[in-house]
Amino acid sequence: MNTSIRLFARHVALAATLMLAAIGAAAAQDTKVGAVNVERILRDSNTAKAVSAKLEQDFSKRERDLRASSDQLRQAVEKFERESPTLPESQRATRQRQLVDQERDLQRRQRDFQEELNLRRNEALQQVVEKLNRVIRSIAEAEKYDLIVQEAYYVSPRVDITDRVMSQLDSGK
Repeated sequence: MNTSIRLFARHVALAATLMLAAIGAAAAQDTKVGAVNVERILRDSNTAKAVSAKLEQDFSKRERDLRASSDQLRQAVEKFERESPTLPESQRATRQRQLVDQERDLQRRQRDFQEELNLRRNEALQQVVEKLNRVIRSIAEAEKYDLIVQEAYYVSPRVDITDRVMSQLDSGK
């Protein structure tokens, strides 16, 4: 086994052991621990679904236009391939240049679309995450949690507060 892999495995094992020891010690001292599945909230909450629906609505027309342009270009290429054997060399070269220019323009528009979509999605997701953090902090303070974790290999239903967090997030509190 590679030395760096063994070293990494030791670090992971040590971190897990320390975390378990800390949780065990915390439990012995009546520490209140909660866990939140943020991935599930970002996938299943009404708030996240509304953000996705809004993005879909905002970008669906441009996406349809790009698809239509792509279909038109494909049809133009197919037509050119059928007709090119009978075209004079100058017309063939001109149409070929036009198709290359159209393809380059389409690729640029698709790239711009994807970049803008990703940017808007990240901005919207950041707003949801900020709201989610406020909800989690609010629950932690109101219910006197000492520790709330978001990633764990196993979470007992007894400490999983994901449904409460999602409910509060969706209610807008």
